[in-house]
Amino acid sequence: MYRKFILFILAFNLQNILYAQYFTPSQLLYPYTIYPPQIVSRSAIMIDAHTGTLLYSKNPDLEIPPASLTKLMTMHLVMNEIEAGRASLEEIVPLTVDSWAQRQPEGSSLMFLEPRQIVTLREIMLGMSISSGNDAAVAAALRFAPTMEEFAAMMTSEARRMGLHVTRFVESSGISELNVTNAEEYAHFCRQYLELHPQSLNDFHSVEVFYYPMAHNVPEHLRRNLITYTHYNRNNLLRIFSGTDGLKTGFIDESGYNIAVTAQRDQTRIIAVLMGAPSQRGGDRIRDADTERLLTWAFENFKTIRPEIDPIENPRLWKGREKTVKLVFSEPPDFTSPIDRAEKLFFTTFIPNPLIAPLQAGYTAGYYIISDELGELRRIPLITAEAYERGNIFRRIWHSFLLLFNKNK
Repeated sequence: MYRKFILFILAFNLQNILYAQYFTPSQLLYPYTIYPPQIVSRSAIMIDAHTGTLLYSKNPDLEIPPASLTKLMTMHLVMNEIEAGRASLEEIVPLTVDSWAQRQPEGSSLMFLEPRQIVTLREIMLGMSISSGNDAAVAAALRFAPTMEEFAAMMTSEARRMGLHVTRFVESSGISELNVTNAEEYAHFCRQYLELHPQSLNDFHSVEVFYYPMAHNVPEHLRRNLITYTHYNRNNLLRIFSGTDGLKTGFIDESGYNIAVTAQRDQTRIIAVLMGAPSQRGGDRIRDADTERLLTWAFENFKTIRPEIDPIENPRLWKGREKTVKLVFSEPPDFTSPIDRAEKLFFTTFIPNPLIAPLQAGYTAGYYIISDELGELRRIPLITAEAYERGNIFRRIWHSFLLLFNKNK
């Protein structure tokens, strides 16, 4: 029995080492993650979007071309420019020859951009998110950089800034197999993307239908023979899995079928990235079935807890200038819980030793423990909010006497 326990601890610590770069598995959830669903896709990862807790992984560091998941990074850079005031969703985007639909590689997904069209940046964003248009991705790139190579360099530079070490891009649409990422890094990117651009779900990723071109997109003399295409969102989970509101699908032969998906039910939001579903006919259905299986399992077993916590009472400071110590959480109190726990919460502040000056800022003074009827759920380090210096000699002597008396008592 003791040997099995040691093996469990070693296995858990090894898992922590493997995923410490981005997502940490929770010991609390371990019994619930032993038998996850089986999937066909070569690589996958699933996390709680709010806490970053790892819920599922399969070959998360396998390098695979992202295909049209690439467009999410393109959209991220566009939204950065808009939020910085250097662009507007309502501005008209110049359509260079390179962005025309007829100039895209064979087999491209298209928004159907053509010469002389009048298209806004908002429509370009919808063309990327719904139609998965390679032409839209080229138009977006050439709006913000003089060449595709320079925009791709911006994409890779932004990936590094966001902490992605493997991910790299050579163009903005995802058509090239030389774009590379892995499921773990891409989930890390998706989590940041949602934190930075929460409005993108409503504005772009959950929109199911997009009509283009419309009459206002072409000169008046071309409107009589206008052909308007109905573009349905490539993310089928929007229609088949309740709570889904993003993000992006992708496919090229070299990667197979990929998806980055997010869904929310009640207060729990899940992010899942699946890559490498089979390239052959029907691979998209396999990818969608894998994704639905994982999301169903996640919502049936886990939930996000955002505890309402009263202010922490300041403990006494000994031998210091101040009378008390201000303590703060070293990390957010929110956590991912098994679905059948955390119905009634209990809170305990545990400070094992007297706090004696001097104390540096960030000193771990104790723990804040969140429990339910079955035991401990979350233990958060409590740290000093600032540095505390020693008091005068008389206070130090008096407090030394009190501490000795309390100890002997």
